[in-house]
Amino acid sequence: MVTTEFNPMTPNFLADPYAMYKSLLEHNPVSWNPMMEVWVLARYEDVDFVLTHPRMSADRQRARNRFAQMMQEQQQRFGPFSRAQTMLSSDPPEHTRLRRLVSKAFTPRAVEDLRPRIQEIVDFLLDEAEKKGSMDLVHDVAYPLPVIVIAEMLGVPAEDRAQFKKWSNEVVATLGGPFTPPDVMERARAAIEALAEYLMPIIKERRERPKDDLISGLIAAEEQGQVLSEDEIFSTAILLLIAGNETTTNLIGNSMYALLTHPDQLRLLQDDPSLIKSAVEELLRFAGPVQATGRVLKEDMVVAGQQMTEGQTAFVLLGAANRDPAKWGPTANDLDLTRNPTDHMAFGDGIHFCLGSPLARAEAQITIGTLVRRFPGLRLAGEPEWGGTFIIRGVKKLPLAW
Repeated sequence: MVTTEFNPMTPNFLADPYAMYKSLLEHNPVSWNPMMEVWVLARYEDVDFVLTHPRMSADRQRARNRFAQMMQEQQQRFGPFSRAQTMLSSDPPEHTRLRRLVSKAFTPRAVEDLRPRIQEIVDFLLDEAEKKGSMDLVHDVAYPLPVIVIAEMLGVPAEDRAQFKKWSNEVVATLGGPFTPPDVMERARAAIEALAEYLMPIIKERRERPKDDLISGLIAAEEQGQVLSEDEIFSTAILLLIAGNETTTNLIGNSMYALLTHPDQLRLLQDDPSLIKSAVEELLRFAGPVQATGRVLKEDMVVAGQQMTEGQTAFVLLGAANRDPAKWGPTANDLDLTRNPTDHMAFGDGIHFCLGSPLARAEAQITIGTLVRRFPGLRLAGEPEWGGTFIIRGVKKLPLAW
């Protein structure tokens, strides 16, 4: 009997995790992973159950395993970022309060209003790349775009953006959990301290003199007399910086690599630009950056036919769920821009569904649509270099020519 173990440490896993996912879906869709001390779930139906069930907690501090304890110990060194819960790691009623307050400053309408500015930034970045005659898509476009957008939203001056991005990258590098090397953790800790030193005076100044930016919006947000505390505003700003930054960079890079290695689909989009919205949904399903997340059981229960106990972690593979033939049919591993799979798992599901999804979609639609339109002869000019972690995966380098 064939069995496959989930092991993100295998060579070439970042370049292609989908071969392992396919084998897990076929032979071992629910398994206990002794290395990580978690239940690993790959099927769409099971992932959806875990992400939407009220007895599943997003609060990792409830977890009773070596993996979670090591992560908690690491995160306790993250100063002000570890003092306040974020939307990502809290349950109702705390999660409800935080999300309601933050969403007041982060509405889909606000994102629609940002579209002309996003287009302006993309045009500028592509003009610069065109002058050079070649580009590394990640370095020249996918890397700077989201940080310019989120920095402008937060009210960060243009001259500080590069430093802002560097701090963000240092923190994101820890998302491999306890497999993160100590020197990487140390750099992340220093980055969070530097971010605190940078943002706290801005928060203080916005309290006294509000502007038309996200930090002022977070300060002003009030729900039934409740407001965000200083630490909550800082933690939320960091969360939005990280979540709205690295993931979008990877979405754009992964998507363009997928299109360039599927020329028939690229041609389809070139011939019919109106496909861009469904194209981005399919690219999120096919090559989404966020590969996995976890929930902790609040009580003993049967999940996916297995008896699981309170405090255990259900580690769900979003990337595998997005390729599950039981959900997507026999073409689950094919890229098909006409599919329009709006119920993919790239943004998660349930009450923790990604708050920034409208912004990520807008940035990807505008960037990919513009690239395809402006550079009809676009092609790969070398092999991609893969980076990130098994949680957030993406190309680090994508050389292009036209």
